[in-house]
Amino acid sequence: MPEDLDPVIHAPARLRVVASLAALGRGDEVAFPKLRKLLDMTAGNLSTHLRKLEDAGYVRVTKTHEGRTPVTYLALTDNGRTAFADYQAALMDLLKGAQ
Repeated sequence: MPEDLDPVIHAPARLRVVASLAALGRGDEVAFPKLRKLLDMTAGNLSTHLRKLEDAGYVRVTKTHEGRTPVTYLALTDNGRTAFADYQAALMDLLKGAQ
């Protein structure tokens, strides 16, 4: 893998997560079950990838309650948006060089 491609984002499942969260407006959040359904991932698989993205500072995980029901909201951080933009630029450069 070229050095410019962020290995945290480059994993296919994490790339799908980051791309989905990047489609949200800045500051917008999505509930965990909605993202899980959108990506057709198991809860455990999505949680594992979210943890890696959160550890890298790319995703913000907010756990709260609606009534007595626990709810988890997810959002891309500013660092995550920057990392994804850098990843996209590096990928485009790589593709241009392959022509």
